[in-house]
Amino acid sequence: MSGRRRRVLVTGANGFLGRNVLVALMANPDIEPIAACRHPERLPPVFHGEIRPGDLLDATYRRAVTRDVDAICHAASWASMWNHDALERERFFEPTRDLIEQAIGNGVGRFIQASTVAIAAVAKDGAPRDDFAPTHHTGFWPHLDRLIDLDRYMREQAQRGTQMVTLRLGHFVGVGNRLGTLPALVPRLRTYLVPWLAGGRKRFPIVADTDLGNAFALAAVADGLDPYESFNVCGTEFPTLREVIELVAAETGFPRPLYSVPYVAGYAFGWLMEKLHPVLPGSSPFLTRSIVHLCESWVCPNDYARAKLGYVPRKDWRTAVREHLADLMSAGYPWVRLAQPA
Repeated sequence: MSGRRRRVLVTGANGFLGRNVLVALMANPDIEPIAACRHPERLPPVFHGEIRPGDLLDATYRRAVTRDVDAICHAASWASMWNHDALERERFFEPTRDLIEQAIGNGVGRFIQASTVAIAAVAKDGAPRDDFAPTHHTGFWPHLDRLIDLDRYMREQAQRGTQMVTLRLGHFVGVGNRLGTLPALVPRLRTYLVPWLAGGRKRFPIVADTDLGNAFALAAVADGLDPYESFNVCGTEFPTLREVIELVAAETGFPRPLYSVPYVAGYAFGWLMEKLHPVLPGSSPFLTRSIVHLCESWVCPNDYARAKLGYVPRKDWRTAVREHLADLMSAGYPWVRLAQPA
């Protein structure tokens, strides 16, 4: 590709992850970023590159949007933290699988998929999970299970000319993120009903907004990658869940958990809340098994990403959490829906 800039398409450019990827790509003069989104007016004001507006649920758009690009950073998603298996397939898995097929057909050099460290099977002893740790379906969280299916599909297609890269991302923290573990936990702490899980001793894999963007930008241009690659992308360290919640309580004034339960009890209570949701008030269950799952111990070192991508996280997790909390406070600590509206 010498002599010209690499053309890198970012899907989901309106979202929290997509915006950070777009900004990071713009910082590299050798990259020509292209934004794929539904609402061009919501792109970062600093972005002045090519825009390909459209809906990834449209097969014609998926075919067209993958043309004449060197790499795709797939940051778009449709996700619920429980339930909606059929919709996860229809609105996330099937469109993404077809996007991969269109990328291969159009000669895209590299396809980079946003995934999560939680696709790895839980290590009951808290041992570190490497970048290729075996995956395991949960059976209760359709979105995570479909991410696992996509990772397996990418492995299978990796010899067809397009390099396949899975980024196993830690839990997102940063300004503008209104989904995920931290936004779900914070307003629930106010109820006094959130317990410590196993004393809060397990590790929480935070990754900050700017580090997320930089990881994608590095993955888009790194040389020497194998046909299929998988990289852990986490923050500077792995604080315990207790350390994170203690910081949240200190910053917000919300109560700390008053008691502790084992993880098996957390999963049982999450299951009960899911089953009772249709007869209880509120748009989402108080707790789901997916939240408990995300609070398992995820020690996923960045060593491989550092060696092959040059990825080194920069933002301290405390700074990232404080910035995120200030943003959530400005919105009144909204009660996050754990399932997308059907």
